[in-house]
Amino acid sequence: MSAMRRCLLVVVVLVSACAPKLAPAPVVTAPKFPDFMRPAVPAAYAGSVAAEGASRGWAFLQAGDFKNAERELSAALKAEPAFYPAETSLGYVELARKDAKAALAHFDRALELNPQHADVSALIGRGQVLLGLNREGDALAAFEAAVAADPSQTDLARRVEVLRFRTAEQVLARARDAAKAGRLEDASQAYLAAIASSPESPFLYRELAGVERQKGNVSAALEHLRRAVGLDPSDASSLAQIGEMLEDAGDFEGAAKAYADSLAIEPNAAVEARVEAARARLALARLPAEYRALDQASQITRADLAALVGIRLAPLLQNAPRVNAAVITDVRNNWAAPWIMAVARAGIMEPFANHAFQPRTLVRRVDLAQAVARLLVRAAARNPGRVKTWESERVRFSDLSAGHLAYPAASAAVAAGVLTTGPGNSFQPSRPITGAEAIDALTKIEALAGVR
Repeated sequence: MSAMRRCLLVVVVLVSACAPKLAPAPVVTAPKFPDFMRPAVPAAYAGSVAAEGASRGWAFLQAGDFKNAERELSAALKAEPAFYPAETSLGYVELARKDAKAALAHFDRALELNPQHADVSALIGRGQVLLGLNREGDALAAFEAAVAADPSQTDLARRVEVLRFRTAEQVLARARDAAKAGRLEDASQAYLAAIASSPESPFLYRELAGVERQKGNVSAALEHLRRAVGLDPSDASSLAQIGEMLEDAGDFEGAAKAYADSLAIEPNAAVEARVEAARARLALARLPAEYRALDQASQITRADLAALVGIRLAPLLQNAPRVNAAVITDVRNNWAAPWIMAVARAGIMEPFANHAFQPRTLVRRVDLAQAVARLLVRAAARNPGRVKTWESERVRFSDLSAGHLAYPAASAAVAAGVLTTGPGNSFQPSRPITGAEAIDALTKIEALAGVR
């Protein structure tokens, strides 16, 4: 053997002696961590040094030899820094060591190295770490992403459904506790999180609406209640709440419709009362401003009284015998003209001899008594048992004799309980009437006639 060949042989022997001895990869028959998902090796890395190192590292991990597993996987990454399966496997090594922080860093790094195609193994590992950290919402997002990337993960899909339900229950409990404690902003955020997990649950929107209503955020509360009704058309409670908020906002038409829709689903005495009130307020809102101001008027005119009678006691006028009052010369441009014509034709308030109604003339107690007496006749026709009470009684007044032309009307009005006497049993026939007094009188006639 030549001297040169002897030198080469010596070099080879020395190099071989200095090379690190690789531990033989274990043959794993019973994996220590069967729930860990082995990352797939991309086709581009098949047969590479990195792929071989990752395979050995996974075998050491499943044998429980974390030190050799880490060494093999780190070597694979050193050979191929972008080889994300090794990074994922290192995440599982740290997960096995129960080092959640280190494991999460490796899984995140693996996902960063492969942004175009989600690494299902890294996503599942990340979800497991987050579960251990009690970050169930984040864990759920990771598992959902894994199922989206690989729909064949049926077991994981079932786990996702269970986790969704459990997460929603926990978030809902936090939301309700926060609302009960008056932490309304925290409650809102918790309900929104619960809705994100279960967007088709109408009761979540209904409860969130209650919180927003307490915060004074009416528009948001209405939006959530309408969403609840959209998901559950039989939700009578949400419809009733919509009606309440619309009524409070002055939208009486919308409120009446919401109440009516609620009643169509489920009878409810309280809602029935509210729908009637909303309809009455709607009718009032549609009336002229002059009418709406009458309850505050210190004095009222004949036009005002005609409007009050025509609107509030319309049923008594509808069936009354018509009086020839077609010619009234001074009400054409008056706001109360329609009701002036109605009460004149019914004979409740008559025009004067010159065919003038004198709509701006103030109403005195004696004028109101005459209108009341005529209305009582109409009321008696609807409730005959009451007429003898006020027809037969003769009330004594200190300032109005029994022979006075207005006495019969005044006596009937007082006897029926519609009007009252003043100090010293006076009737005060010339005193002007306030709007509140006129409304009170007509309200009593409504009760006597049973028109409300």
